[in-house]
Amino acid sequence: MQVHLVDGTYELFRHFFPLPSHVTEAGEEVAATRGTVGSVIQLLEGGATHVAVATDHIIESFRNELWPTYKDGSGVDPTLKSQFPLLEEVLEALGVAVFAMVEFEADDALGAAADLAKRDDRVERVWICTPDKDMGQCVGGKVVQLDRRANKILGVDGVREKFGVDPESIPDWLALVGDSADGFPGLSGWGAKSASAVLARYGHLEEIPEDVREWDVDVRGAPKLAFTLTKERELAYLFRVLATLRLEAPVGKSVDEWEWKGPTDAWPDLCRRIDADPLIDRVDRLLGAENQKRR
Repeated sequence: MQVHLVDGTYELFRHFFPLPSHVTEAGEEVAATRGTVGSVIQLLEGGATHVAVATDHIIESFRNELWPTYKDGSGVDPTLKSQFPLLEEVLEALGVAVFAMVEFEADDALGAAADLAKRDDRVERVWICTPDKDMGQCVGGKVVQLDRRANKILGVDGVREKFGVDPESIPDWLALVGDSADGFPGLSGWGAKSASAVLARYGHLEEIPEDVREWDVDVRGAPKLAFTLTKERELAYLFRVLATLRLEAPVGKSVDEWEWKGPTDAWPDLCRRIDADPLIDRVDRLLGAENQKRR
């Protein structure tokens, strides 16, 4: 069994900007929704059997209470933001499991689902379908990260090559470097190369000596970096909390809940609502192929 976990928020953004606008007669902007649903169907056409899509139903999360400039959706185009509930509704009609996050974020749901899936002996591979760098912390064993757009797979070696650290150090790396997409800056003077070099040696923030004379790694500007870390260590710990995925996000109790068994009765009407009759045809052909396999 293989499990595909899709970052619905990323997919919606990815389809919103390049696709031309499509407004229905009822006045709904639906282009990004149609593109994202089509992308999920493509997974099913490729043989995926257990699929779940995580979305930021409410873009704000518990992290906004921890850091004032954490992403809150205030800069998101209203016509994009309005498609989140629409996307969730259409995917549910398609029969695909949806993790619509309110307190947590879509990334938390992806991490929680990957953790659940990898502990199931029946699961051979877990594909986290997103290029989001946060998700690198989940990679290892059965779990890989798939950038479908670039057709690139990241395993443990791929994470090391890309970030210079092991997957378990990704939250520490983000704490030092920052994440502009999520709205926290990291520590002054720390860049990707310096963070990678230091964390490749020490692994985690608390293992980095405060006294630079105890460092046994060659990093440019080490005295200044060590001084900044000593002065702002608690801030770095906070940023690491922001970057660490919360595996208690609600995603169900079993991968069996994510098995695709076909659409609901609401599927055709919802496709017509978003002017997407071709999606009906694609799913009908898919169901026909599945029925042929079972004979």
